[in-house]
This record gives sequence, structure tokens and C-alpha cells, in this order.
Amino acid sequence: MSRRTRLGRLGDRLTGAAAWALLRMLSAGNPDLVADLCAAVARLVGPLLPAHRVGRANLQAAYPDADPAWIRATLRGAWDNLGRVGGEYGHLDQLWDYDPEKPNFGRIVTDAEPLFHALADDGKPALCFAAHLGNWELPAVAAAAHGLPSAVVYRMPNNRAVAAEIMRIRAPLMGRLIRTRAEAAFEMAGSLERGEHLGMLVDQRFGRGVEVTFFGRTCTANPTIARLARRFECPVIGVRVIRVPGRRFRIEAVGPLELPRDAAGQIDVAASMQMITGIVEGWIREHPEQWLWFHRRWRR
Repeated sequence: MSRRTRLGRLGDRLTGAAAWALLRMLSAGNPDLVADLCAAVARLVGPLLPAHRVGRANLQAAYPDADPAWIRATLRGAWDNLGRVGGEYGHLDQLWDYDPEKPNFGRIVTDAEPLFHALADDGKPALCFAAHLGNWELPAVAAAAHGLPSAVVYRMPNNRAVAAEIMRIRAPLMGRLIRTRAEAAFEMAGSLERGEHLGMLVDQRFGRGVEVTFFGRTCTANPTIARLARRFECPVIGVRVIRVPGRRFRIEAVGPLELPRDAAGQIDVAASMQMITGIVEGWIREHPEQWLWFHRRWRR
């Protein structure tokens, strides 16, 4: 083993240990204070990072007529939201305090209860999509909290220590966890065959995806959700989480969707992804400061 390789592995272990310790420390604090602290740090440090330039370019392209002051304020809000998501990560079990006997009394505000109950009682699997809006971890928590047999597609961090800590936090709250890898397609299909409700984020670039129009620009979208809908003919719904005043979250759902079909009567994958992308764009336009603008969504 070369000296460079040994140093690289040592660096990975040190990074993992630091990230593990940070997650543990944040999980032990008051959720509101931790979220406020992480938001303040993100607002301060975020504009110094290369991702800030990506976010500014994305916003300027998506809103070509926007005032520069609005762009700056929206980016500040996006950093604030990202910091809060990080700070809230270790407190997901405390954030979800919805009580059906006292609806909308706690942190969670929702009018999606009838849809969740219908999904639980229809005896079918379902596909659920979300976007990097508000706290995007909560839709998966909502599904499991409503007793839906559920599974979530997620990307495993490369660092083992960080991955193990994230698994520790997620596993009790989100049902089955399906890691993005070569075998994921088979695991997702198996999940639906078992009657589970499969959730995934659909608003990031996918190099081998289908072309869609997003904020007037062409990009690629991961077609997995549409392909699974075509194969299993199961309900497809969208769920979003919006931050609202008072440290609360509003959960909204749309669907089941009537996805476009081709001449043979089967679900049209490309047209369905355009429909889903359009729904996500509408969500973002309502609350642009709560979306994750910092990834290269339009990179070809």
C-alpha cells in the first residue's frame, strides 16, 4: 500500500469520526436551538463555497427577470433551509409529533390524512415522489407514521462511519431503506411486489435519464418512478413539506396522478416524467427559498 493511499484512508477515517461526533452532538441538543445554529452557520459559510456560485447561476437562469436583491435573498433562504435540515436530522423522531386526536396541534400541519388512509386501506403498493424542499426527510417519516408498509430509496454516504450513523437515525423511522446501487432496481421492484409504498426524490440530475423541461430549460430526469408505475400500474402520489411560521411544517400531497399513456394504453415514461417534473417546478415556484439550488440540475 502506497503512502498516499494510507494517508487517504487515514483522512477518510478522521473525516468520518468528526462527522459521526458532530451528528451525535447535534442529536443531543435542543432541536430548535440546533436548527437555528446550523442555519446561522450555513448562511455565513454557504456564500463562500463554490456551490453558492452554482446556486446563483441556477436562479438567474430559472428567473431571468429577477432582481439581484431577490436572487441574494432567495439564496440566503436556501442556505438557511439547508442548515436547518442538517440540524434537524438527528431529531426527526421529535419533529414528527402529529396526533390524529389533536390534528394540526403540534409541529406538523397537514390536510393529507384522507389520502394517507386511503393508501393504507386500498391493498395496493404505491409510488411516492418528493423533492428537496423544506425538510425533505419528513415525507418518509410520514408514511411510516401512518402505518404504511414503506420503503425509501436513498444514497449511502461513502464514509462508513457516517453511513452507519445515518442508518441508525433513519432505520427506525422510515421503513425499509434501499440503497442506490446496481441492485436497487430489483430491490425497488421487490418492494412493490410486497405491497410496500416506495418513496424517492425526483428532482436531481440523472445522466442516463429522459429529457424533460424544467424552468424552461432542458435537463434529464431519472425515469425509474415512471417505469415502475408502467410495470405495476400502482398509484403515484407526490408529497412535499413546506416550512411555515412557528417552527412548523405543512405536509401536502397530490394524487393519485393520472399519468399520460401511449397509443397502446401503457404509461408513457417520458411524458410522465415531464408531468412529475412540472409538479415539482410548481412546488418550487411557490417557495423558491426552500429548494436546494446548489446542485447542477441542468448539467448535460
